[in-house]
Amino acid sequence: MASKKEKVKSGGAARSAKSKPKFSSEEVRKAVRENYTKLALTESSCCGSSQDTMCGCSTLYPNAEIISLPSEAVAVSAGCGNPTAIANLKPGMTVVDLGSGGGIDCFLSAKKVGKSGRVIGIDATPEMIYRARKTAAENNYNNVEFRLGEIEHMPLEKDTADVIISNCVINLSPEKEQVFKDAFRVLKPGGKLAVSDIVLLKDLPETILEDIGTWSKCVGGAIKESEYIGAIEKAGFEKIKVEERVVYAHEQLKEYAKGATSIESPKLEGIDLSDLIASYKISAIKPKK
Repeated sequence: MASKKEKVKSGGAARSAKSKPKFSSEEVRKAVRENYTKLALTESSCCGSSQDTMCGCSTLYPNAEIISLPSEAVAVSAGCGNPTAIANLKPGMTVVDLGSGGGIDCFLSAKKVGKSGRVIGIDATPEMIYRARKTAAENNYNNVEFRLGEIEHMPLEKDTADVIISNCVINLSPEKEQVFKDAFRVLKPGGKLAVSDIVLLKDLPETILEDIGTWSKCVGGAIKESEYIGAIEKAGFEKIKVEERVVYAHEQLKEYAKGATSIESPKLEGIDLSDLIASYKISAIKPKK
């Protein structure tokens, strides 16, 4: 066994994101629902973990924003960025959050769009919807609502939103092109897409790809930048821009995917997991005509 961490090489030990999927769409959805159901029923999240992971509320949001939010929402936050930071939200806007979870980004958006604005969170996990609705009611967020549904087929009319945001959720979908296609449908002409997500930089080790648990940890389902941007472009968006790119080091990836069986596998001993994934902030615009 090598004493030093070795860089992952392409070829037999890994496969690209365009290779045949290891799991069916239903298997992926089931694994993701189970993971987020468990999170919804607990009082901890990646926002409560160590400071050297990229998924910590103190590293993703200004402290003033965090302390202004309901603790119930912060406790189950599982994002990899802060999409509201690039959304340019204004009073009166309608915002849709894809994969809203406990509602942290919805509640942040609600403060920015004000009483004249509207925020709609979409999530496929009933327990998360229940928790987010309860938090909204108990904290008097009258301009926020949460709807149960899949982000590939949102329970919304076309041309509903001024802005669509999403925080580390699109990578969880087995149908990413459909997510962007439906986001394009729901956005008003001239509307903005602003997402934070995990993007693949290099091929992942086969051990990780064979573990369905890494999908729900936002690693196994990540695709490369060219594919991600290509899917946005294919949906019809213009002015696509990578606003920020933060590359994960070895220990950051291990902490981020903590709980997935493969991450602690002896097969990964000696393999350097640095520079495999990154947290991206990406924006795009739906043409006015």
